[in-house]
Amino acid sequence: MRTTALASALGQFTDWFAWDRLAGLVRVAASIALVVVGVALAIRLADILVTRALRPKPGEDQRRRMDERRLRTLATLIQSCIRYVFYFVGGLTILQLFNVPITSVLATAGIGGLALGFGAQSLVRDVITGFFLVFEGQFGVGDYIQAAGVEGIVEEMGLRVTRIRDFGGQLHIIPNGQITQVTNFMGSGMRVMFEVGISYEADVDRAMQVLQERLDQLAAHQTEVLGEVLIVEGPKVLGVSALSDSSVSLLIWAKAKPMGQWQVERELRKACKQALEQAGISIPYPHVHLVWDETSHGPVPLRILSGGPAASAGVSPSSEGVSWTAGGSGSERKA
Repeated sequence: MRTTALASALGQFTDWFAWDRLAGLVRVAASIALVVVGVALAIRLADILVTRALRPKPGEDQRRRMDERRLRTLATLIQSCIRYVFYFVGGLTILQLFNVPITSVLATAGIGGLALGFGAQSLVRDVITGFFLVFEGQFGVGDYIQAAGVEGIVEEMGLRVTRIRDFGGQLHIIPNGQITQVTNFMGSGMRVMFEVGISYEADVDRAMQVLQERLDQLAAHQTEVLGEVLIVEGPKVLGVSALSDSSVSLLIWAKAKPMGQWQVERELRKACKQALEQAGISIPYPHVHLVWDETSHGPVPLRILSGGPAASAGVSPSSEGVSWTAGGSGSERKA
C-alpha cells in the first residue's frame, strides 16, 4: 500500500515536469514578463511626455509662465496618477493570464470603491481640492499665504494636506478640503502703508518735505540700510490722511519685494521718527503733566497738561474734589 501511494505521488510529481505543462508555465512567465516590461516602458514614456508638456517654452512671456515649483509638483501628481492606472491595468492583465475572472474582480472593486467613497467623503474632497490647488497654481511651496485661519509659509503641498509653518515656528497641517479661500502674499510688489502723526502747530508742507527727503535718501541707500534691494517703488508721502483729536496724520506708501514688506515698514517708520526729531517737529502722544501746590488743605493740582504737547487745562475746586477740563480732548475729569 505504501508502494502504491509512493508511485502515485511520484506520478503527480513527474506530471508537473511534463513537457506540455512546462511549456505552459514558460508561456505564462514570458507573458507576465512582457506585461511588466510593457508597463514599465509605458510609464517611462508617459513621464517623458508629461515633463516635456509642462516644460516652459523659451519664448513664452515670463509673466504667463507658471512657477517652476508648481510645474514640478503638477508633473509629479500627473505622473503618479498615470503610474497607478498602468499598475491597475497591468495587474488585471496578469490576473487574466492565470484565468482569474476579471469581471468579478471589477464588480467587487466597484462595490468596494462605492462603499469606500461613501465612508471617506472628506478624504475624496481633500484629494480633489488638492489637485485643483496645484493645477490652478493658487500657491506653491515657499509662498507666504493665509488659508483656513492660518498664516505662514507653505512647507509642503500634497493631494490631501498642506503644511504651513507660521512665524512662531508651529507647523499647521491643514486638510485641503478645509481651504475655501487663499490669500497669497507673494505678489510682484507688496504694499507698505502706514500713518505718521504730527502736531497741529507744525507746518504740514514742511513736515511732508522733511519726510520725503529722508525717505528718498533711504531708497537711494537701501542696500546699506536694508542689506539688499527690497523697495520696488516709492516710498512716497501721499499727504494728509486724517485729522484726529490731537494729531495730523500723514500717509506713507511704498512697494516692497515679497517677504520684505515687514522689514521695509520697520525701517521706514524708524526713518520718519528720526527725520521729524532732527527737524524739530513734534510727534503727539497721550500724556498728562501735574503741577502740585502745597497748601494748608493738602496738595492741589494747579495745572494739568493732557492729550498733547500744546494741551492745557483749567482747574477748579469742588465738593467732590478737583475737576478740570483737558484742552486737548475737551473731556471733563474729576480727581
